[in-house]
Amino acid sequence: MAETRWLDEREMRAWSGFLAASALVNRRLDQQLKDDSGLSHPQYEILVRLSAAPDGELRMTELANGLINSKSGLTYQVTQLEKAGLVRRRSCPSDVRGVFAVLTDAGRARLERAAPGHVAMVREALIDVLTPAQLEALADGLGEVSRRLREHGG
Repeated sequence: MAETRWLDEREMRAWSGFLAASALVNRRLDQQLKDDSGLSHPQYEILVRLSAAPDGELRMTELANGLINSKSGLTYQVTQLEKAGLVRRRSCPSDVRGVFAVLTDAGRARLERAAPGHVAMVREALIDVLTPAQLEALADGLGEVSRRLREHGG
């Protein structure tokens, strides 16, 4: 068995900073979205992905792969969005198991109302706090972490 490589002080500072910042930023974004538009952060992300897709629709499996969410979590969020009239589901004509999530006009309108406040909070909580060099390092570093984790199955 390989010997454990404990985190040194610099590594622990990076890890602790990442945990605290990600939790605090996510909490702030979730609260802002709930207050301003009645959406959770995962629901907002679903609407964003659907709005960027051709014809405002994606297969549920494709939507799940693009989001950092379990399949059951995605199903729950889409159900909530469907109840609110923001998304509808439709069957795939060529695959009986395939289901599409489709952005409704009401969903697109809610997203358009929610986006300015959400972007302002992203800027306030993260983007504008960092120098350009810090932002570049963060984007590069976290981009690499995401790429490797996706490459190795999540």
